[in-house]
Formats: sequence, structure tokens, C-alpha cells
Amino acid sequence: MARTTISDTLPYVDSRYELGMLASQRVRDLNGGATPVVDNNDGRDKLTVVALREIASGKLDVANVRHEFVQSYKDSPITDASEQSLEVESTDPELREIDAELENALLDDSEIIAGEDSDDIPDAADEE
Repeated sequence: MARTTISDTLPYVDSRYELGMLASQRVRDLNGGATPVVDNNDGRDKLTVVALREIASGKLDVANVRHEFVQSYKDSPITDASEQSLEVESTDPELREIDAELENALLDDSEIIAGEDSDDIPDAADEE
């Protein structure tokens, strides 16, 4: 196959939008070390071309790539307990006091917003 067109891939995917999603997922797989299922001209072809050629060839398990794509957006990153926090603890007592004041102010604001009812907000007619 000298040139892959969208019409070559449509029998294997539902839409052009899905083609883009699946091709991008396959490129991520190839970047991660997956073995191409079609010849990539000794590494001269770009991975996007290889991914589209794989889809158009029918040799690629499109359902599996679709599943990987969906799972990549479902999985949440797992944080390791050994990872360092981005929060910096200051040794300066004045800075610690400012941090505590800011945190208390943020907590107070969130409690006020969470506790507001429509009855607590004065109407324009009530002010007259």
C-alpha cells in the first residue's frame, strides 16, 4: 500500500473522529515500544503513517486499541507515598503564620459559600 487514505481505513473504524483517536493511541503504543504489525520501511516512516497503515491493513486489533484508548482516560494516576509534596514548609515563623492565616481565610470562604441559602441574600426590594 503506497499511500493510505481515509477511505482505506473506514471499513475498520466507525468515523473519521474515531480514526484520529485510534491512530493517536496506536502512535503512543508504538512510541512505548510496541511492535508494528506492518513494515515501516526500516524506520523511515513516521509513526503516524505506520499507525494509519496498520489500521488500513486490517491486521491491527482495532477493538483492543479502542479499549486501550478508553482505559487511558479512565485510569487515574497512582501517587506514590514516597513522592515529594509540591507544598514547601517554611522554617520562618512569620511565613508559617501567613500560610495559616491564608488557609483559615480559604476555609472560612468555602464554609460561607457552602452555607449560603437564597433566604440569606437580601433582595433589592428588601433594601428599600
